[in-house]
Amino acid sequence: MMKPGTLILHVAARYLVPLQLILSVFLLLRGHDEPGGGFIAGLVASGAFALYLFTFGATVTRDLLRVDPRNLIGIGLCLGMVSIFPALLNGEPLLTAQWWNIPLPGDSYMKMSTPLIFDIGVYFTVFGSVMLMLIALTETEEH
Repeated sequence: MMKPGTLILHVAARYLVPLQLILSVFLLLRGHDEPGGGFIAGLVASGAFALYLFTFGATVTRDLLRVDPRNLIGIGLCLGMVSIFPALLNGEPLLTAQWWNIPLPGDSYMKMSTPLIFDIGVYFTVFGSVMLMLIALTETEEH
């Protein structure tokens, strides 16, 4: 049976989880230019929720997630598949990177690309897979 976390662990988890999630988004967004990407970002996000899981238990963590990890795996796989179609629609070889400038308010714009869409798909797939395993193991231990 898992023992409830200490007061220090409860307080630390409440502050560390948001910081780890911000770090995972940072790693995700810089991944196609520098080291990082969907896989390591998904692992960092899983680490954040694992800390929360070990501190507060499986039920509270499932409530925090709001989405079943199996659905996240499916969304990630769909995003990975969707990222290959823009190249095919432009008559280019499969998995050729495509880039678009999305206008933002003012004179600025944001670059969107198929590698980013693919990385987001990998992020969701890795995050969903790890969370599915951890929650299943924790629920087995709690029962």
